[in-house]
Amino acid sequence: MLSPWGEQWTVEVASDDFERFVRKLPAYEQAVVVAAIRHVLAVEGIGICDSEWGKPLGRGLYEFRIRRSLDTILRAAGLPDAGGRREVLVRVFCSFVGNRVILLLGGYDKKRDASDRRQQREIARARAELARWKCSSGA
Repeated sequence: MLSPWGEQWTVEVASDDFERFVRKLPAYEQAVVVAAIRHVLAVEGIGICDSEWGKPLGRGLYEFRIRRSLDTILRAAGLPDAGGRREVLVRVFCSFVGNRVILLLGGYDKKRDASDRRQQREIARARAELARWKCSSGA
């Protein structure tokens, strides 16, 4: 299980779907996803929706849009480059609980399949994960 990164927000993995998604990504994309979660999502929280990084999908589900290189993300966080200049196109689905908790629900590599059908299938999967989490947590 990925550990919570928690900068200003606490990040929790709400389902095995998210872990499977990350494990299936190539190493570079994994590094970009982790850096974006740590240095953007955990810092901005729901504020991502005020920028190109996020989009509300309704009913408590949000899309975190990752489409920058590793170096760009690290530089924006004030960190040195890691030698990763290739941009990615990844979607992470999440929800926000209370004032400072982010639940990671799933995601996919949009560069591999940018079809609307795939997008809708992944959103449906994330919604189901969120519903399961709500049932199991009593939320």
